[in-house]
Amino acid sequence: MAVIPVALEGRSYQVHVGTGLLGRTASVAAPLLRKKIVPVITDVNARHFHGDRLADSLMQAGHEIAWFDVESGEASKSWDNLRLLTDWMLDQGVERGDHVVALGGGVVGDLAGFASAILKRGCGFVQLPTTLLAQVDSSVGGKTAINSAAGKNLIGAFHQPSLVLADISCLGTLPPRELRAGYAEVLKYGVLGDAKFFDWLESHGEAVLRLDSQVTEQAVAHSIAAKAAIVAKDERETAGLRALLNLGHTFGHALEAETGFSDRLLHGEAVALGMVLAARYSVRGGLLPDEAARRLTRAADMAGLPSEISAMGLACDGERLVDHMRHDKKMDAGTLPFILLRGIGDAFVASDVALEDVARFLDSQLQAH
Repeated sequence: MAVIPVALEGRSYQVHVGTGLLGRTASVAAPLLRKKIVPVITDVNARHFHGDRLADSLMQAGHEIAWFDVESGEASKSWDNLRLLTDWMLDQGVERGDHVVALGGGVVGDLAGFASAILKRGCGFVQLPTTLLAQVDSSVGGKTAINSAAGKNLIGAFHQPSLVLADISCLGTLPPRELRAGYAEVLKYGVLGDAKFFDWLESHGEAVLRLDSQVTEQAVAHSIAAKAAIVAKDERETAGLRALLNLGHTFGHALEAETGFSDRLLHGEAVALGMVLAARYSVRGGLLPDEAARRLTRAADMAGLPSEISAMGLACDGERLVDHMRHDKKMDAGTLPFILLRGIGDAFVASDVALEDVARFLDSQLQAH
């Protein structure tokens, strides 16, 4: 088992990575569980596969669970569910010193985290991420949000969890497509700032996707440590460093918006395709050698992740995708920062990208074969 500290001034917490952690939740989280009834927010799939293990752990420590179920999928990150959840938490008597538990993927963590941020101006929460994407990305770092009609994650707050338990054994219940989508975020850490990790994934990525326990734990722990180091230096994305974690997301969110934030394109798939597009756009600008972009494309292809928007059959042009980008929450005074590449492991923030040029580039990619 690995324990990774997220070192924030006055609010540091730990991320535990290992096998069988759900069964030890009560003992590891004991200092945070003040009451007999533990409020648990989950989605129906996570509760089906993992709810009994969590309930058994808590029951043996004298606790009972009050469940709040949401449907799986991005549609659950809505105003309606936020209202229902906060009203339910108040009905449960949640106080500022209490902790609720989020059991599930990124949707559950975002919804539960945002509700915890605003309930009585902030109560605590514990993350029990059950998907690869949530374990290596959304459960760590304190970004919580819901979606709106204008776009993804536009209504939210920074609110750090008090503890994260990433149980590798949960990953065995994921559909292969969900596992591959989570792997995109693992790949991202190598691309944005760790060329040696990218090299390692080129050799060990297939073992990660086979859920070889030792290799998978190593990949998850390394990814979390990379994110924790960035979050510790730039928690609220004001120094430019945390922005690097958005690699692939500007292109990716536009594609998610165009596909209606639906199962047609999962978030991790959008990030993978967005990273490939960021690499190719960097090549177009003379910033990145073409072979580096080809390596990234091969890594996405190996994992069964999308690497060509022309294969998606989108009924749009580049300008329509750029119009989605104009609603991005990172837009500032008419300028949208892009995360581009000078090499594998060498990402940077570019604040001088002309959206008209991005639209022309996307037109070329939509028409490519």
